[in-house]
Amino acid sequence: MRSNYLFTSESVSEGHPDKVSDQISDAIVDLFLSKDPEARIACETMTTTQLVVLAGEIRGRGIMDEQGNWAPGVEDEVEQTVRETVKRIGYAQSGFHWETLRFENNLHPQSAHIAQGVDAKGNKDEGAGDQGIMFGFACDETPDLMPATLDYSHKILERMAADRHSGKAPFLEPDTKSQVTLKFEDGKPVAATAIVVSTQHKAGYDEGAKQDELHDYVKSVVAGVLPAELLGDQTVYHINPTGKFEIGGPDGDAGLTGRKIIVDTYGGAAPHGGGAFSGKDPTKVDRSAAYVTRYLAKNVVAAGLAKRCTIQVAYAIGVSQPLSLYVDTHGTGTVADETLEAALTKVAAEKLGGLTPRGIRESLGLNKPIYGRTAAYGHFGRKPDGDYFPWEKTDLADALKQAI
Repeated sequence: MRSNYLFTSESVSEGHPDKVSDQISDAIVDLFLSKDPEARIACETMTTTQLVVLAGEIRGRGIMDEQGNWAPGVEDEVEQTVRETVKRIGYAQSGFHWETLRFENNLHPQSAHIAQGVDAKGNKDEGAGDQGIMFGFACDETPDLMPATLDYSHKILERMAADRHSGKAPFLEPDTKSQVTLKFEDGKPVAATAIVVSTQHKAGYDEGAKQDELHDYVKSVVAGVLPAELLGDQTVYHINPTGKFEIGGPDGDAGLTGRKIIVDTYGGAAPHGGGAFSGKDPTKVDRSAAYVTRYLAKNVVAAGLAKRCTIQVAYAIGVSQPLSLYVDTHGTGTVADETLEAALTKVAAEKLGGLTPRGIRESLGLNKPIYGRTAAYGHFGRKPDGDYFPWEKTDLADALKQAI
């Protein structure tokens, strides 16, 4: 592993068109799980100028029957949920308005051939919702055990969104992107060499005194997020480098669910598996197994067993047991990676009921409407809060140390 290097990660705000799509898809997941915790959901969203389109397959009691007939009132609830999500984000623009946008609902019943592989039946346990590989990661660069470049990128945009919603920064509009480049020496961040922020803004904030106000505001947000010792003469700012940014969100660029998977995970500092998270119920291991591998990796680092930890698992559709478990501590582990693999397998069996889809979702409480909050500013590095973000707890650290 290199010790001295530059590394960059980006984030996008809740108003980015792809993130609008993610939030709508996860709002639908929450709606259906609130009606049936065993609901099966694969909801994709496309957004563009004054249009939101839903597609995908669903199944659940009180939602839709096998013939595709909606339960009374549910179809109206779906549309209401979509419009409320867009309103909460803050889109009331002529090119994308929560109240006047066109809406298409193309959700249909889940394939019976998928259902027969996933559902438990007789002596067969619940199987994985699809084949695939999933990764979890943690490192000691921040208190949340996340890559620093991504952590700071997220927090810049969270602060700006909070200021927009509160009225503190009334010149901001919802669509914003950030990017942070850090210089590392001996594996530790020592300086921010580049900060990029592109934010949609009200009319007139692309020139003169108003532009200066916008630039000064963004720099103040950065100064409030990054440690002071990382900022200095070496830091180059690129704030709205293209100039005017009034047309944004789905009106400026179409959005799709699942197109910001690196923003959702580790900012490029670790591998990502083949699937996105948003819009999927927890039988889909693309989501649930990525959460549990983050949970395990974070506890490895929290236990002091490594400074960096990557974990991979793999599944076959309809098969309950994972096909493989792989651990890489990138030369930072206090014990051999093979020893960690054995310890993780033991602890997962004792504390989680194993790494089967059922074991993961039951032990982490994933069959609850907890996903809307994951769909912007990252699925990882968040604070556990009641039922929310249970995979961010570090309550397995002691068990892991004892299992070594």
